[in-house]
Amino acid sequence: MDKLKRVLNGQDAEEQGGLSEIVDTTSLSWGTRVKGFIACFALGVLCSVLGTCLLWVPRKGLVLFAVFYTLGNIASLGSTFFLMGPMRQLKRMFEPTRLIATIVMLLCLILTLCSAFWWRNKGLALIFCILQFFALAWYSISFIPFARDAVKKCFTVCLS
Repeated sequence: MDKLKRVLNGQDAEEQGGLSEIVDTTSLSWGTRVKGFIACFALGVLCSVLGTCLLWVPRKGLVLFAVFYTLGNIASLGSTFFLMGPMRQLKRMFEPTRLIATIVMLLCLILTLCSAFWWRNKGLALIFCILQFFALAWYSISFIPFARDAVKKCFTVCLS
């Protein structure tokens, strides 16, 4: 807020680009960021749970499940924008270590909605929802150091 006041009063001698001015003047306090994260994440969980409940509705249940589950995952993923900021989160999403996980996750989100709305294939929508779950889990553990290695090792031990 102080930065905005200095810019508006003409006291800021730095020459900044338009995007950096917008980012600086719209920054949120840490408390507001945490509240935004919790609210967005809770909305995502609520949508996912609601989608699971709607799974049992006759005829349209699977489509409603696919839509609400996908919206829930998008909201949960979007909640991290509050903690890191949108640009930093997007840069981290496309780092080489998690590039494949990000692409698979986003592809599964899109294909779930395509199979529910355009192709109207319930079986495919369900398969993409399952893949979406695993892709989001794999993407999420990429932020925890050595978590992927631990999961790989666990599966290797369990399967051999």
